[in-house]
Amino acid sequence: MAKRKREGTEGATKGKLRKSGKEGAASIQGRTARTDSTRTSKEAAVRSQATTDTEDKATKNATDKVTTTSDEDASDTTTVQVITGSYERVLHGFTATFPRTLVTGHHAAAQEDRPKVHFSDTFLFNAHTSAIRCLALTPPTDESSKVILATGSTDERINLYTLSTAPPVPTQSKPLLPSLHGTSVSENSKNKELGALLHHSSSVTALYFPSRSKLLSSSEDSTITITRTRDWAPLSTIKAPIPKAQGRPSGDTAAPGEVPAGVNDFAVHPSNKLMVSVSKGEKCMRLWNLITGKKAGVFNFGRDILSSVGEGRFGSGEGRKIAWDTTSEEELAVAFERGIVVFSIDIKPKAKILPAPRTKIHQMRYLESHAGILLVSSEDGRIMIYDTNSTTMPKGNSNEEDDIPESNLIAVIGGPAAGFSGRVKDYEIVRISDSDFLIVSGSSDGTVRVWRLRADELKSNVQTDKNEGFSAKQVGELLGTYTTGTRITCLKAFVMTGKAEADGGEEAPLTDEPKFDDSLSDDSG
Repeated sequence: MAKRKREGTEGATKGKLRKSGKEGAASIQGRTARTDSTRTSKEAAVRSQATTDTEDKATKNATDKVTTTSDEDASDTTTVQVITGSYERVLHGFTATFPRTLVTGHHAAAQEDRPKVHFSDTFLFNAHTSAIRCLALTPPTDESSKVILATGSTDERINLYTLSTAPPVPTQSKPLLPSLHGTSVSENSKNKELGALLHHSSSVTALYFPSRSKLLSSSEDSTITITRTRDWAPLSTIKAPIPKAQGRPSGDTAAPGEVPAGVNDFAVHPSNKLMVSVSKGEKCMRLWNLITGKKAGVFNFGRDILSSVGEGRFGSGEGRKIAWDTTSEEELAVAFERGIVVFSIDIKPKAKILPAPRTKIHQMRYLESHAGILLVSSEDGRIMIYDTNSTTMPKGNSNEEDDIPESNLIAVIGGPAAGFSGRVKDYEIVRISDSDFLIVSGSSDGTVRVWRLRADELKSNVQTDKNEGFSAKQVGELLGTYTTGTRITCLKAFVMTGKAEADGGEEAPLTDEPKFDDSLSDDSG
């Protein structure tokens, strides 16, 4: 009995021991499992953090790479904004992006290895109800990333637009939109329409911004209006007299019983104190004092001047275009239908220009920073370059004291000799550096051509016997061609030097120092 009891006690003790051992083992396994789970969680967190750091580093490197590439692309390229007006009432804007090596001429000589010019449409406005005749841009400044564009038309309106000077976003960060005609589209939300001015009662013929604070506009209603850009209020109206009826000149479009009237063109002296204008039906040019808004004088074109440029008995004798030499400020050019007369600052004939073979003249501009270098576009597709400081007497007329010497032709850009025969309606000279220029020309067939002109190409001896007509020296290099599909009437262009991040803020007001007296009289005198 005692033995059976002792065996039961030992069995219970062993059972307790076995139970205690199992619980201990289970507890140890639980602690071990928790430890492993904690270690795994920590390792997973470490791996997750490492992965996140790696992704952030990769993203940062990619962003830095894109930013660096964009900055490098921006510094290695030059972007020019081109604006064209047309008979189809369309205002078309597009950009031309040039690699820096292409503009400076340091590129491969082989045609297939040369870098290409990239064109991209930026805006397309149905601006007017009739043909667009003239354009004007405010001078660009470092304080503002926008310029104001003014367009004049035969519908008597002057439309105003604001254009951004920031180049399009590089393709690495924003893809360009495709279009039906194959040219990429790069729109800018900063290109907007501001409104319209109704200061004139007839077709607008010329527009000009002497500064960012004033706009000058002329019209066929024989008036020149000075408008303040701060509030677009007209400050003064200069009234040119309507000519007397003296017979109907050849090519007159005036209605029966009326006389041709209206300001053809005007030019403001670089000092912004003097202006010269030419009008329809008048064989003279008028000088205006911009401080008082009154007439300062009249210079009549004599018979010797008119006959020297081919304005004979059946010619109108009126000036079509006029331009000041902004470099020397001592020279003025007046273009007639088929010839040009250059005047000195004292309004004395200095030289004349007669293109050979004879052709109609459409536009003329002086080359910036090169005194006396005048570029003339013609009906036959040439852009002729003349040196008004280098003249020769006409053959057979060297003994005539009243004859005007001819300016020497230096070189020609394009024309039939280069395979381009369409008339150059308008062109713009864009200065890239002291020695590099871009000539952006627009033809009536809708073709815009961009030429690179170097200043050293103009430093050559003039050979008057060999440098005539279509056999003149060809200069300039054709960089690119763009087809607008419209008949171009006028053209403007400028280098886009703004920054994209600057366009996010508000536009600074046009508060430049006024160049004219705000108290200009409305009476022209």
